[in-house]
Amino acid sequence: MTQLNLPAGMEINGDIKPGYEQVLTADALALVAKLTRAFEPRRQELLAARVARAKLLDAGERPDFLPETAHIRNGDWKIAPIPKALECRRVEITGPVERKMVINAFNSGADAYMTDFEDSNTPNWENQVTGQINMMDAVRKTISLEQNGKTYKLNDNIATLLVRPRGWHLDEKHVLIDGKRISGGIFDFALFMVHNAKEQLARGAGPYFYLPKLESYLEARLWNDIFVMTQNELGLPQGTIKATVLIETILAAFEMDEILYELREHSAGLNAGRWDYIFSCIKKFKLDKDFCLADRAKVTMTAPFMRSYALLLLKTCHQRNAPAIGGMAALIPIKNDPEKNDTAMGGVRVDKARDATDGYDGGWVAHPGLVDLAMTEFKKVLGDKPNQIEKQRPDVSVKAADLLDFRPETPITEAGLRYNINVGIHYLGAWLAGNGCVPIHNLMEDAATAEISRSQVWQWIRSTKGVLEDGRKVTADMVRAMIPQELAKVKETVGNGPSYDRAAQIFEEMSTSEDFAEFLTLPLYEEI
Repeated sequence: MTQLNLPAGMEINGDIKPGYEQVLTADALALVAKLTRAFEPRRQELLAARVARAKLLDAGERPDFLPETAHIRNGDWKIAPIPKALECRRVEITGPVERKMVINAFNSGADAYMTDFEDSNTPNWENQVTGQINMMDAVRKTISLEQNGKTYKLNDNIATLLVRPRGWHLDEKHVLIDGKRISGGIFDFALFMVHNAKEQLARGAGPYFYLPKLESYLEARLWNDIFVMTQNELGLPQGTIKATVLIETILAAFEMDEILYELREHSAGLNAGRWDYIFSCIKKFKLDKDFCLADRAKVTMTAPFMRSYALLLLKTCHQRNAPAIGGMAALIPIKNDPEKNDTAMGGVRVDKARDATDGYDGGWVAHPGLVDLAMTEFKKVLGDKPNQIEKQRPDVSVKAADLLDFRPETPITEAGLRYNINVGIHYLGAWLAGNGCVPIHNLMEDAATAEISRSQVWQWIRSTKGVLEDGRKVTADMVRAMIPQELAKVKETVGNGPSYDRAAQIFEEMSTSEDFAEFLTLPLYEEI
């Protein structure tokens, strides 16, 4: 077994397979240790603050714009200039750090590619470390793969890379410092920076990131302070790192100006992370008996609370000279049904046309087959311009009540309930088997969409409005009766893997138990 040169106080309990030593180097692990010792106490304080805030919301408090930061919202400031490599982001593709997917995403024709160590990736030890190897090879343009008689390698022109490390709530359980687990996000970020930042700069880009799941400007400040220390440690000019923040929690929506301000030397704008945002709304108001959202398929970007959030994000970004990136079209091409495929592609077209017309500078797709379609819609509006940051939206005025206007509440259908159960079981089973990004029912599902499915079921059981359109109240017994039926349907599609039986058990526990699990990936992580 390969011996690693570990910093004092660090233990690694994951297997060290051949090749891992090129990632787990002394320099990289030293930075992991330094950042952990400097910032882990603050991470824990911020996670505790999330719990305290959640208790207030459970007791009936409603979020609002912060009075103590009104001077930031009302101030005349801008973020630092955007580097040339990030000026044009009309279409961004996302996907996990699996080698073939990495190559295909870089070659997709998208302007940018967000490689994902988080929601579309099962964060087992092998995925995290081999993902870093894949990034090292990709940055140097040496990545290739021989599979099923085909050779995969990078084209001459590839997308600009952005990396999404794990959110603040996720640990890396295979690395201990002074006997305690470390932050998964710090682990992902530090390894990438040590191995790739200078190489990227030499090639005309830089270390660019997406920051997930932030709930407050103080959580953005923590990332900013980590960026400052890391740049000092690596001898990089301050402001080299650029980060786009995903606004995917209802609380962050009230602090978008403040989040941009905290990261202003390192900011690359905001992204409307729509699926996690819907999940966050359900989660934060889970005990409100009057809160209820309709079938997942009915909660679209035209729903009142979603429309307000999207327009406020756009206005906020452009007011600060920051890019505004639209969210994910989860639809994917349907190869064996032209009629359904036309409907799906029409949905993507409408989604991207709306974003572009509103003023967004780009948007996300989940599949290479959607890049041209999305690019066409943005070019119709932008022409040859790389972005439309100059498009200000003084006409947009969003109040707290608009962000909290949670409609539609109906319909809730048996088909919608079964859909949530089916997707939950299918996704959880795939995740346990090591795949965090799964096409299900012609949508690309990741942890965010699975979170909506299981949280809706939990909340429908408890809400007084959780009533099917035929008049039946959604109950735990009803859900328990449907789970084996939906498990059987999943197995008809994927086969009889053991992870799906376990997934059905987990889904039942999470959707019917009294306690609400903060993130489904937390208990799942303990099983891998």
